[in-house]
Amino acid sequence: MKLSTQIKPISYLKAHAAEIVRNLGNQREPLIITQNGEAKVVVQDIRSYEQTQETMALLKILALGSRQVEENMVRPATDVVLNIRKRQGSR
Repeated sequence: MKLSTQIKPISYLKAHAAEIVRNLGNQREPLIITQNGEAKVVVQDIRSYEQTQETMALLKILALGSRQVEENMVRPATDVVLNIRKRQGSR
């Protein structure tokens, strides 16, 4: 993905909104909108946005798991399974 080809001024967005929406769905590349020569907004299709959100959620889960390993807050799976079986047997 080459972002330099995906940078447009806000006036382009105003004049070509329908075309931009159509292209975003096909190309699946974000569009960077500038105002007064400065990047201000990133526009992307909904599928790409959802994929980004899912990726971020998975990365947060991985980071949490890594932190728990570093802080020795984990137990072997066999211990957890045995503990669950003991609880179920006592009912």
